Amino acid sequence: MALHFELVTPEKLVRSDDVYMVVVPGSEGDFGVLEGHAPVMSTIRDGALKVYAKDGAEPEEIEVRGGFAEVGENGLTVLAERVEG
Repeated sequence: MALHFELVTPEKLVRSDDVYMVVVPGSEGDFGVLEGHAPVMSTIRDGALKVYAKDGAEPEEIEVRGGFAEVGENGLTVLAERVEG
């Protein structure tokens, strides 16, 4: 099983993948999201999303600036104000 992950900015869909886990820089602290995570919505702070393609893999880091993260039936969607790099 995999987590469906989408990263979106106001300009475009940056990424849409099935991954193992994503660690999100939430405004109340970092939180990890795996397949089957309970529904939640959070604002995010400036920082790095850590995307794990598979269990035990090294994370890919994607710098984001502000926005929201929503976990729902369709997986994790991060709506970032801006993506660096």
